[in-house]
Amino acid sequence: MILDPWLSRLRPLLVAAPILGLISAIAGVQIGFPAAYAPALVLSTALVMLALAGQILARLGKGEIGLDVIALLSMGAALAFGEYLAAAVVALMYAGGQYLETVAEGRARREMSALLSRAPRIATRLTDDGRLEEIPVAMVGIGDRLAVRRGELVPVDGILDDDTAVLDEAALTGEPLPVRRTRGQPVMSGAGNAGDLFRMLAIKPAAESTYAGILKLVDEAQRSKAPMARLADRYALGFLAITLAMAAAAWLVSGDPVRAVAVLVVATPCPLILAVPIAWVAGVSRCAQFGLLIKGARALEDLSRVRCLVIDKTGTLTDGRPTLVAVRSAMPEDALLQLVASLDQASSHVAATALVAAARARHLDLIAPTHVSEMPGEGVSGEVAGRHVAIGGTDYIRAKYGMPAGTPLPAGAIAAAVAIDGVYAGMLLFADRLRDGTDRILAGFGRLGVDRIILATGDRRDVADHISRGLPFDAVRSELSPGQKIEIVRAEKAKAPVLMIGDGINDAPALAAADIGLAMGAHGSAAAIEAADAVLLVERLDRVLAGIEIAVGCRRIALQCVFAGIGLSIAGMLAAAAGLLAPVEGALLQEAIDIAVILNALRVLRIKPTFATT
Repeated sequence: MILDPWLSRLRPLLVAAPILGLISAIAGVQIGFPAAYAPALVLSTALVMLALAGQILARLGKGEIGLDVIALLSMGAALAFGEYLAAAVVALMYAGGQYLETVAEGRARREMSALLSRAPRIATRLTDDGRLEEIPVAMVGIGDRLAVRRGELVPVDGILDDDTAVLDEAALTGEPLPVRRTRGQPVMSGAGNAGDLFRMLAIKPAAESTYAGILKLVDEAQRSKAPMARLADRYALGFLAITLAMAAAAWLVSGDPVRAVAVLVVATPCPLILAVPIAWVAGVSRCAQFGLLIKGARALEDLSRVRCLVIDKTGTLTDGRPTLVAVRSAMPEDALLQLVASLDQASSHVAATALVAAARARHLDLIAPTHVSEMPGEGVSGEVAGRHVAIGGTDYIRAKYGMPAGTPLPAGAIAAAVAIDGVYAGMLLFADRLRDGTDRILAGFGRLGVDRIILATGDRRDVADHISRGLPFDAVRSELSPGQKIEIVRAEKAKAPVLMIGDGINDAPALAAADIGLAMGAHGSAAAIEAADAVLLVERLDRVLAGIEIAVGCRRIALQCVFAGIGLSIAGMLAAAAGLLAPVEGALLQEAIDIAVILNALRVLRIKPTFATT
């Protein structure tokens, strides 16, 4: 149950009212003024009843009815039949339980609320004449050059425009240690600068940056209810009818209306409306500690039931960034690499970025290219140190410069051909590497009850077969269109709950179609993040395993709260109907049950997943 701000502020005062009433009543009796006893208890109870009636009317206006009606009836019945002390105790315990709920939900949301308080508000922009000016973060535009000082937060998503930066991404990803970024690498809004001042280029406005998206997810998560939590609302009328029937039966059989009052107070309030929402909010918060943002309690409950995993390859199972793995050439490797990397400085292709990074890793001196001409998707050519250099796909080089007949193309790798001075000079091989520990992580899904794992990728069949070799996939589907990915997800959904993990625009429809869609948020597309039910903010798939463990543990604890709380409540109601519990004793018993199940629900915050560490 998400608390209205006004109600959260009012609840401490509602606790104080019955406390003062009880103190005044007892003091009146002690000092020889018993006439104050009943008015003090009635007045303090009436104040709580008035606030409760307003809350119930507000819910009725939305077409909802809750179990809080029982609390109102029990206090009213106790006052009507002269059980003033019982009425005041119920008022105190009800108000105290609601206040405890406020405190517990606040604790459960602490990790996500910390994100809200850290939202960047000011950015430092570099002007054309080299000055620094502070502007509201909403005024940052795409292409603006920004400076981020030590201790400040990155205001918007961007690209590093300095040699290095040391970033604290703990609040975003759960990674406790600072990470180092180098020139050209992305930096996420909301990360803290743990090193010296660095410069960056803004690539998104604040409203579309990572941190703004996180805040939107936090808001959605805090407003959501899990299906199990909605059971309280769905069956409130039925439980109310059962409670009233038991109270009426106790009165009719015994002829004593006090027994009916005792039944009502034992049923006030039901642990289902207290503990279950707290457990799911705590679970969402706990997942956030591991860099896994769940969009709501419903998604977390669905995650606990997952039995099939459909996973994309590029950027999900793999790093999504091609890496140079081999150079095939008659000339010295470094000489060829120096020429083509120098040329590729002028290209924005992902393979060009990997090539330049490989050359710099070998400490090769790169030369500024001239007369560069690029055909997008095919190749690039230009002059480097007086030599004509061209690099591109094999079809491009073969058609323009010729290649030896029968040149083999390796399976599972991306090949780029090179021509120097109009003659074929060699081939560069790139591969999209699996993420570290992929085999262990996929095996972990199996140990958590996921009994079917499918690789679904748009890549060539030979690439998919090569990357999946030796991994525990039940099926490998390649060369898929977005529509075909949806068909796979829907076919698997007919058999069992499906978790789909992806990162690209082409994955967005399948993410939306799955029971749970999980997007790789650090480098994933905006479309995928929008379509997904959860976002992974750190490039570590083991955090998904942690999320499943938390979801399963959260569901188990929530069910414990339901069965134990309702079972004890019904036992107490039967005892009250039999005359074994007086109204005051019944109220104390019920509130003891409520406190126990709320404390049990907060155990979710201490779940320690075995597959990941913070």
